[in-house]
Amino acid sequence: MNVLVIQNNPQTPVSLVGDYLVAAGAKLATILPHSGDPLPKSPEGYDAAIILGGPQHAGDDANYPAFPPMLDLLRSFHEQAKPLLGLCLGSQLLARAFGEKVRRNDEFEVGYPLIEITDEGKQDPLLTGLAPRQRILQWHEDTFDMPQGAAHLMTGDACRNQAFRFGRTTYGFQCHFEVSVDLAKQWFDQWGHTIVKRFEEQKGLEVLEHARDEIARYGGRAANFCRVVTQRWAALVHEAREGRAA
Repeated sequence: MNVLVIQNNPQTPVSLVGDYLVAAGAKLATILPHSGDPLPKSPEGYDAAIILGGPQHAGDDANYPAFPPMLDLLRSFHEQAKPLLGLCLGSQLLARAFGEKVRRNDEFEVGYPLIEITDEGKQDPLLTGLAPRQRILQWHEDTFDMPQGAAHLMTGDACRNQAFRFGRTTYGFQCHFEVSVDLAKQWFDQWGHTIVKRFEEQKGLEVLEHARDEIARYGGRAANFCRVVTQRWAALVHEAREGRAA
């Protein structure tokens, strides 16, 4: 099982998702297209792809010229029924790849706010049987419109479109379920000042401290969500691979 990992920023690695995929027998090929790594010209040689987060805006082709060919590549994976998993910016890029808009969300969402699995999500192969209310790391200012005909899998008060499935094999999650507890701590230590800048200083410091406190409360459960969903996605990759070989 060969999985392409598109890493949009050096500080946003595949983290726990990568650990669980390797444990499931996957071989990961990680590229950083905005740092000069070439994108594959086609999905040939890969069984699936993951698109990770980053600080970019998904529509900023002028500053990130790798986006247009990346979108073409993602569409090719989808057309060949090779599973896709987009996380945060990755989910926004998937929505854009299939004709939808990425726009500024009404709220800057950070920390572990409550999100819920929808009725459609409760029937989805990746989410069925999981607790309907989850707290998973968020760190984003943009949101997306879901592709026409997509299944709406998760939702939240601050950001309605938290997860979708498009077709049978393409998944987008706005949340960062890939992030380990240690990586979350690192992010808040390294980039916490950017949170403070979003608000008046006192409010920003309170938001940052609250988010740090939530890591201990919710990080472990978020990691369990990641384990289950990633293992099920790995099974989907195996199934799709076997179906092509049949």
